[in-house]
Amino acid sequence: MDRTPENHATPGTPYAGAQPLGRAAVRALYAEIALEPKPGLVSFRDCGSHLDMDGTTFLRSLFALRGYFPRMAQAGYDRHSFGVLESLGKNAEARMLAATRGINTHRGAVFGLGLLCASAGQLQAQDLPLTPLHLRAVLLSTWGEALAARAKATRLATPTSNGQRVAQRFGMRSAGDEAAQAFPTLFDITLPALQAALAGGATDRAARVQALFATMAELDDTNVVHRGGIAGLRFVQSAARDFLTAGGVLQTDWRLHARAVHTAFVQRRLSPGGAADVLASACWVDELTRRKRAASSGVSSPPSGACWRARESIVLAT
Repeated sequence: MDRTPENHATPGTPYAGAQPLGRAAVRALYAEIALEPKPGLVSFRDCGSHLDMDGTTFLRSLFALRGYFPRMAQAGYDRHSFGVLESLGKNAEARMLAATRGINTHRGAVFGLGLLCASAGQLQAQDLPLTPLHLRAVLLSTWGEALAARAKATRLATPTSNGQRVAQRFGMRSAGDEAAQAFPTLFDITLPALQAALAGGATDRAARVQALFATMAELDDTNVVHRGGIAGLRFVQSAARDFLTAGGVLQTDWRLHARAVHTAFVQRRLSPGGAADVLASACWVDELTRRKRAASSGVSSPPSGACWRARESIVLAT
């Protein structure tokens, strides 16, 4: 990125890049809630395994959070301490809970996607390209020590959330551990699965479902364990692997297969909310990196999913 008055501001003053990063975060969270089929999770089609929330609950939450992500990008640009980022996150969580009447819709995204926005802001402050490698590197170099200390303290402290209780009891990798390690599930599993599907010509919908199943197959999802114990987690991972082994979204009836998994999760009250949070972050990274590639190549829009859709058409016709 060129250093100009439009895109590079003096630390402490607003910079133009914060708003686009924040808007992309809101779009990514909308993409996640709008996605269907999505086993056990809330969509605009149904409430999944939840009795206390629906799609409109998530929309109220998104509206309440719309100013948070640009603020995190700005804080990252200004290289504020992790304490400042944490304070912004707590304030955002309070706004979310007020908007949803106490229902946790996006706590994981406030933490994870907020940190990614801060990292992107710091990248822009350093005039570094927005790539997965640079995002991870700047997260660790700027806030890695604080994140590691936070993760260690959380493991030793009295749990304050369901996720922390589950992580402590079963020795699982928590969301805080993922952040302290620069989000390995996001960057090593979810994003590659999403981008591989898109590179093969997948529609956005198909690619996101594929990435979600790839994430469910591997993630230590404390949301699932809280609801269904370790047996529930193993069921989710096994069902996701079976879907992928059968061909994933290239199956003739992949939507029916995915919806059958959804029904099985709902019957067991399983909700892989951690996987959904990671998927939203992957959608955010993918949008920004696609935009960068399009700008560098002079293409005004991301490449279409024509090749994958053609392959789907052939499969569906057989």
